[in-house]
Amino acid sequence: MNLIDKKLFLFDIDGTISLGENFLPGGKEILNFIKEKNKRYIFVTNNSTKSTQDYIKKFKRMGLETEEYNFVTAASIAIKYMQKYNGKKIFVIGTESFINELLNNNINVTQKYQNDVACVLVGFDNELTYKKIEIACHLLYKTNIDFVATNPDLACPTEFGFVPDCGAICQMITSAVKKTPVFLGKPERFILDTCIEITGCKKEDIIIIGDRLYTDILFGKNNCVDTAAVLTGETNITEINNSIYKPDFVFKTVYEMFNKMI
Repeated sequence: MNLIDKKLFLFDIDGTISLGENFLPGGKEILNFIKEKNKRYIFVTNNSTKSTQDYIKKFKRMGLETEEYNFVTAASIAIKYMQKYNGKKIFVIGTESFINELLNNNINVTQKYQNDVACVLVGFDNELTYKKIEIACHLLYKTNIDFVATNPDLACPTEFGFVPDCGAICQMITSAVKKTPVFLGKPERFILDTCIEITGCKKEDIIIIGDRLYTDILFGKNNCVDTAAVLTGETNITEINNSIYKPDFVFKTVYEMFNKMI
């Protein structure tokens, strides 16, 4: 398999392409190279703290021009999924940015306990309060309330290490109410279906690049798409050697991947 023959590159962001407001080694170079070769890249992130417009502004501050079609996020997948509730109230644990994106897409969001809530939706919330957790637990004791989460990631990479992600928040709630959520982001196929719909690419033309085995790499394995793991985020080489989720490629950084392509 030759990397340069791929037509669509699906990149995770945090721990793969960047950390915070800084590119990881090779991040900007590989994205510019893909564009120069008339191929396509899409950022497929489970991070729901930012809207697509937030990400566009972030990458612009980092010196990279992107467009809406360069992003398929857990937030955008959640918006599609929530539309099936047809205007019923959704209690959301999430950032102000995530909630505003839901509201802007006509999702009936509430942040209060109300008897007519149809679903509890949990995202990665770095503005989390205990009150949000308490309300979610109160609602989920109702047997007819759905429990949905944007992604199963347990930890999100930062400049200093890691912080609890959506999966960890859900574990708190699950421990209390004994219910588990339906996860929408990687490794489920919702994001891949959207990327194929946007680009028209076939699975054999795609490669998924990320730093987590249980989301990014399993995302590829579950959907018969080639994968590359980088060691700049959550995964290390020992975990890869001991895992049943074996990536097709392993690179220390995306810069090493870039050098394999030129």
